[in-house]
Amino acid sequence: MDDEDGYFGDRIAATYDDPTDDMFQPHAVNTAVDFLAGLARGGRALELGIGTGRIALPLSERGVPVHGIDMSRAMVARLRAKPGGDPESIGVTIGDFATTKVDGTFSVAYLVFNTIMNLTTQRAQVDCFRNVAAHLSPGGTFVIEVMVPELRKLPAGQSVVPFHVSPTRWAFDSYDIATQSVSSNYVSVEDGRGASRSIPFRYVWPAELDLMAQLAGLRLRERWEGWAREPFTSDSGKHVSVWEKPAG
Repeated sequence: MDDEDGYFGDRIAATYDDPTDDMFQPHAVNTAVDFLAGLARGGRALELGIGTGRIALPLSERGVPVHGIDMSRAMVARLRAKPGGDPESIGVTIGDFATTKVDGTFSVAYLVFNTIMNLTTQRAQVDCFRNVAAHLSPGGTFVIEVMVPELRKLPAGQSVVPFHVSPTRWAFDSYDIATQSVSSNYVSVEDGRGASRSIPFRYVWPAELDLMAQLAGLRLRERWEGWAREPFTSDSGKHVSVWEKPAG
């Protein structure tokens, strides 16, 4: 782990923007940005884990003022190098998004692509909700995009699920059911040399997130399978949930 940048240091930042990955495809990005711009209602947006700006940059281009929080200076440096990523266009505060405070209030705050799971304890996830609630204006919303825990993939007695296998790369998730901990592990061999890395997460259930929201004074407004507002069902592999800060 990079002490300064957490698990997202220079090596990860250098390859994070993968144009072949589904999440970077224009339709995926535009659908998410449409959703968030609608919730902003002309106000400011706060992105937790802003990273390299995959969502923040096009949202800012829509005229929504965006401020970000991120621990990784390496990821933010990639954002800054892109058109529209300068500090005058998008403000960024370096810090832990569970507790870091920024000036002003926001109409919408959001965490995309499983980023809530980068907080690896329940307490940190609860702190995140409370931190967001303190930054939201009355009537403002908090949006999370996150996977539904994939425990159905675990046969009895098994704790490891592979998700990539090739002659030179292997990747697998390792679960600890008792603590809701999961790590994504990557092994590669190039030119006869091996390398590995492991990133820890904490998976979280939709109902658990609703309770965290309640503790922070927020209430569930809507939950969908994806950004296009597909119905959320028992078979959904992820959800996009929206909690609201009461206006009164």
